[in-house]
Amino acid sequence: MKIKGKIILLSIIGVLVVALLAAGFYFFHVAQVREKKDFITDGALKKENPVFQDRQDFINAKKSKWQIENDGLKLVAYYLPAEKATKKTVIVAHGFSCTKERMGEYAWMFHKLGYNVLTPDNRAHGESEGKLIGFGWNDRMDYVKWIQKTLSENGNDQEIALFGLSMGAATVMMTSGEKLPSQVKTIIEDCGYDSVWNELVFQAKDMYNLPAFPILYEVSLISKIRAGFSYKEASSVRQLQKNHLPMLFIHGSEDKFVPTEMVYKNYAASKGPKELLIVKGAKHAKSIETDKALYTKTVKAFLLNYFK
Repeated sequence: MKIKGKIILLSIIGVLVVALLAAGFYFFHVAQVREKKDFITDGALKKENPVFQDRQDFINAKKSKWQIENDGLKLVAYYLPAEKATKKTVIVAHGFSCTKERMGEYAWMFHKLGYNVLTPDNRAHGESEGKLIGFGWNDRMDYVKWIQKTLSENGNDQEIALFGLSMGAATVMMTSGEKLPSQVKTIIEDCGYDSVWNELVFQAKDMYNLPAFPILYEVSLISKIRAGFSYKEASSVRQLQKNHLPMLFIHGSEDKFVPTEMVYKNYAASKGPKELLIVKGAKHAKSIETDKALYTKTVKAFLLNYFK
């Protein structure tokens, strides 16, 4: 009976281990493998949306395509020059499972404010190559390359700002901790998470009612092996602690996807001049739609403070 009991116990343990491994690979696939995500909407805007026409204007505008290569991946971006020649360019980073086209309202805002605009597709998104989503951490080095590309195309007398939304906001915050050219003058982030770990702990609880242990630890390990980074390593806060550039932090007061409390951690971490805008009543990535006038006014004033 003792031997039989041990066999049963070992069998149960074996089944649990297999189930845990299967769950880990499943959630890694959901989080990081390139494919259409059922929990992400297509992002289409209704005609009555205050930024509907802005996105359409950007999509219909005459743009050129730029391309770089990093980590053996070909990455693609739209470049929209300002109507009046300028040496000022804003590089715009999109969110999780989105594309450069879906950043049209932001790109058009900067265009109307008089800036050149570069809108890349992050790796594993849109027209860019890649099978694994980088959550901003791998993407940060791509954006260093996009900065270099902007300087090589437009000249070293450029002034550059970085802007990002959601995962794109985390991307530009993570980029802020790298050694950047002096032509990069400022950064604007809208509703970015403080770390990939904290965001996925929140989402595991919110979407699946699961605790972090043990699944998220396993998924983070799989990410380290397959994508080259663990979720705790991918931290906006730690990168911001190395940043001395001026930053504007934006977040909606009703954000339930990237909790509003995260912006306060990011804001506190940054070492340079900084401003904070909490848009009352705005849900995740909806601040520009909720109060377009305030959003545009704040962004315009912030950039004018730091561009020549």
